[in-house]
Amino acid sequence: MSCSSLMAMQHTSDPSRLLDDRQWFLDVNSWARHTSALHGVVTAYAKYGVVLFALLLLAGYLVGRGNGRVAAALWAPLATLAAVAINQPIARGIGEPRPFSVFPHALVLVHRSADASFASDHATMAGAVAVGLFLVSRALGVVATVAAIAMAVARVYVGVHFPVDVVAGLVLGGAIAGLGWLLARPVLTRLVGALGRSRLRILTG
Repeated sequence: MSCSSLMAMQHTSDPSRLLDDRQWFLDVNSWARHTSALHGVVTAYAKYGVVLFALLLLAGYLVGRGNGRVAAALWAPLATLAAVAINQPIARGIGEPRPFSVFPHALVLVHRSADASFASDHATMAGAVAVGLFLVSRALGVVATVAAIAMAVARVYVGVHFPVDVVAGLVLGGAIAGLGWLLARPVLTRLVGALGRSRLRILTG
C-alpha cells in the first residue's frame, strides 16, 4: 500500500472509521510524520521509559515504608512481573502482526520487533505499575497512570503497536495488579509482619 493510499484512507468520510483500530493507527502515524520535532523525545520514552517505571516502583517502596503499606509496595513490582509473564503466552497465542507488517510503508521510529503485537508488553507493564502504586499511594498512582497513558501513546506513535494493543495491555496489567492483590494481600501482609519481628525489620520501615 502506497503512502498516497494511506492518506486517502485517513480522509475517508466513512463513520465506521471511528471504530476502526487500524484507521486509528494510520491517523496517529500520519500525525507522527508531521511532528518530527517530537520524534526524539517520544522515541526515547517508548524505548527507555521502563526506567521511569522502575524508579516509580522504588519510590513506591520508600513511600510504603513510611505509610505502613509495605505489603502493597512489595506487590506492585511482583504484579508487574506477573502481568508481563502472563501476557507473553497470550501474545504468542493470538499472533497479531505488527502494524509495519500490515502497512509496510508506515513510519517506524524504533527497532522492528519480530514478536506479536497484541497485547503490548510495555502497556501491560505500565498498567500493572499504575494500579499497583495506587494501592500504595494515591499521588504515586496518579503519576504512574499519566506515565502509563503516555507510554501507550508513545508505542503507537513510534509505529510498533495498534491502539487496541496498548489499550488491552493497560487493562490486562491493571486487572492483574488489582485482582491479584486480593489474593496476595494476606500472604504479603503476614510476610511483612514476620519481617518486622526479625533482624530484617529495617526493610519494613
